[in-house]
Amino acid sequence: MPSFALKVIRPILALGGKLAPRATSRLAFALFCATPSRRPAGDKARQVHAEGRKRLSLAQATPFPVGKSNVMAYRFHGRGAEPRRRFLIVHGWGSAAAYISALAQGLAADGAEVIVLDFPGHGQSSGRGLHMRMAVDAMVEAERRFGPFDGAVGHSFGGASLMLAAGGVMRQAGMISPRRLVVIGAPTRIEWLFDAFARQLGLSAAIKHGLIRHAEEVAGASLADFDTVRVADRLGTPLLVVHAEDDKEVDADHARRYAAVSSARIHWANGFGHRRIISAPEVIATIRGFLTDEPAEGSRSSAA
Repeated sequence: MPSFALKVIRPILALGGKLAPRATSRLAFALFCATPSRRPAGDKARQVHAEGRKRLSLAQATPFPVGKSNVMAYRFHGRGAEPRRRFLIVHGWGSAAAYISALAQGLAADGAEVIVLDFPGHGQSSGRGLHMRMAVDAMVEAERRFGPFDGAVGHSFGGASLMLAAGGVMRQAGMISPRRLVVIGAPTRIEWLFDAFARQLGLSAAIKHGLIRHAEEVAGASLADFDTVRVADRLGTPLLVVHAEDDKEVDADHARRYAAVSSARIHWANGFGHRRIISAPEVIATIRGFLTDEPAEGSRSSAA
């Protein structure tokens, strides 16, 4: 959030916390869910986005409604003869289908049908906000329209949301049932996000508590239920965890927590950070091998 906006918002939230705490907690939640600008920031991002849009032009754009949002799906049919495998791919916070399209195209090249989504407030989808319940709703509707999926892949926020959707964590939101799951650079718990947000806006303990309670009401689940390692252990679905130890946005300790899950395999893609990891050829090959149960040549994986 720009420093000027912080200077304006922080005193408003401080005063509102004293006069109308419940309304202020709801305002804080709306700010928490507000999505960033969709414009690529910088020349490199513009180049990556343009290349991604070119890849997406080869897919069938299929928008569909989810709640108050209109979600854009891109459908790569692949070249293979029927029956094809079908995969779902979802992006991270502040990203879009264009930025993860190299992975989508890589999986489709083997003949799979690949569905990649723009979450609400991102890419070509409508809206200016996103939270995990909205992401789960989008995936559940995608499976209803295109599925069932043989595998599903999520990056960062999308990876965490994918695990919640597969685990049916959010009451009344439904669930998806991919046969295999892949998370890339994804958090396993989200308490730290609320902590960082509260510090950034200078929220009082009471308003932070109200913010979390409202988030739980929207999700239909408690924050403790958002532990994706517990979800993975309960599901037992084959899971590939891809992470870079040099990831500066989501600490590698999140990936290490999966070492205790018997159905999970950890692949370290060091050197690719948080964003380049989703388009790295060796990562795409490893994910493709896992989803098709064919180990990629030169794959570097570990159980811890």
